[in-house]
Amino acid sequence: MNELMKIREVSLQYGVSVRTLRYYEDMGLLSSIRQDDYAYRVYDEEALRRLEQILILRKLDISIRDIKTVFKNYDTKILIDILQKKVDDIDDEAAQLHILKKIVADFINQIKNYSFSEDADIKLLYERISELEEKVNTIENNNAEDSSDFDEQNKLTLSDLTRISVPDVRVLLLPACKMVSSGYGFFGEENFDRFDRWFSAMKKATDWEMPQDFAWFDSEKGAMVWWYVKPNYDVNTQDFEIVDFDGGMYAAAVSRDGDDEDGNRVHAGIKRWIEESGTLELDERPGHYTMFHVITDNFVKEALGFQQLEILVPVKKIEK
Repeated sequence: MNELMKIREVSLQYGVSVRTLRYYEDMGLLSSIRQDDYAYRVYDEEALRRLEQILILRKLDISIRDIKTVFKNYDTKILIDILQKKVDDIDDEAAQLHILKKIVADFINQIKNYSFSEDADIKLLYERISELEEKVNTIENNNAEDSSDFDEQNKLTLSDLTRISVPDVRVLLLPACKMVSSGYGFFGEENFDRFDRWFSAMKKATDWEMPQDFAWFDSEKGAMVWWYVKPNYDVNTQDFEIVDFDGGMYAAAVSRDGDDEDGNRVHAGIKRWIEESGTLELDERPGHYTMFHVITDNFVKEALGFQQLEILVPVKKIEK
């Protein structure tokens, strides 16, 4: 009989979050076993081999959609075509970075000749950077580093290049309230599944228009905590603890649920957006954590093929 591994054991052995494993299952890439007399998802040798294939392709930055295509066809030619497209994409990104490097280097040379604080010089510098941007937009790429050409279909503006990795961010204010807490655990484990069943049976609190459940990671405990806004009506909270939530401002953006790489990219992008805002700064402190929640209902999930996850980073106004 094949040896079975619990979802948490698989997570630790392969360095993949439990949420990501569940995401791969939701996407139809991976299968687990749920036994009637056992509370956890378990994986057999065939599932682990499939997981290793998924991780190989994800480390090569192959999209979930393309991985599904590979598994559907099991055709080496299709895999090679997908990998070749990835190579082409990398070439395009490298070309864009080379152009950005040249723009910045040229601008450095301009600054050497002008003052960045004098009104007249600032006007000249603005004209120079506009000329550099226009030059980029009219160059055709002939694959030479000192080329004077750049392909029209790849025209870029300076602002396009400098916005790389910064997502669209919204800032929201969450009010202070009581939260029902799952306690420490991980998605896929029995206490989280029980907490999910409990709050899923609740009707929406009428005075709360924001998302109602939030999860966050406690780095000291090395585990997750899941919160749900305590309803404003009498409800049996079973044995779940009730905690005070401070509320506050959060900068938020959307990633793919279960896709750790995309989540890390969006999280880093939010932090960069905060740094560049000039008016906000991080406000991470006890009780005020980076949180996340799924914003996609089942109908939208079916249409998209995946769930969307909103990441919320605590912020505060910079005191001057």
